[in-house]
Amino acid sequence: MEKKETLFIAFSTQKGGMGKTTLTVLAASYLHYVKGCSVAIVDCDYPQHSIVEMRKRDVEQVMRDSHYKRMAHVQFTTLKRKAYPVEECTAGDAVRVAEELQKAGNLDFIFFDLPGTLNSTGVVKTLALMDYIFAPVSADRVVLESTLDFAASLNDNLITTGKSNIKSLHLVWNMVDGRERSELYEAYDRAIAELGLQVLKTVIPDSKRFRRELTETHRPVFRSTLFPVDRSLIKGSNIEELVNEMGQIVKR
Repeated sequence: MEKKETLFIAFSTQKGGMGKTTLTVLAASYLHYVKGCSVAIVDCDYPQHSIVEMRKRDVEQVMRDSHYKRMAHVQFTTLKRKAYPVEECTAGDAVRVAEELQKAGNLDFIFFDLPGTLNSTGVVKTLALMDYIFAPVSADRVVLESTLDFAASLNDNLITTGKSNIKSLHLVWNMVDGRERSELYEAYDRAIAELGLQVLKTVIPDSKRFRRELTETHRPVFRSTLFPVDRSLIKGSNIEELVNEMGQIVKR
């Protein structure tokens, strides 16, 4: 079998609380378990390593709960696909870990969950080796200014200079309040475009469902490293639309 090119992708921003970790898990799980792509995650978001901890919680819940054991068995027998790997490391060691994952399997995508500051050791160097970067942003003025500064810095110093592997960087409206006027976002989009930056058409709503993990009550799961978003919850979340638009950009 001809070895495919593995794309390095990061949801990244220097502003905390913008949902980069959640979007990483949701996109990776949808691509792996629904789209049939081969995926891995490198969690280098020291010290919390949120995705590594989520995988531990997921596995523990499945091991002690017959309901989730059956779900995992059905998924495995249907897809013939094991859970994707989640590796823990520092930002400076992320690329070496990713290269080891590439050698071990024929991967379509490796997602990187990076620290939320460019000052952390190895972050800029690792970002420069990404193929695509998606930066979550909200209409909050402080968040917007911080994210635009982050995106403009990468664009000016890495992308337009050719000093990186980055093919494109896109902002993603995340945690959008449906009550806010669309004219506000249209105005922001125009301002962002004037800076030479790109914004995805897909917007991700603000919803409590994004925090729903495996529970003892067996409520439909939304965020998991072992399962995709439950079909009963995906409508209106725009996760399907997000992954499809990302696919058009990365041509996969």
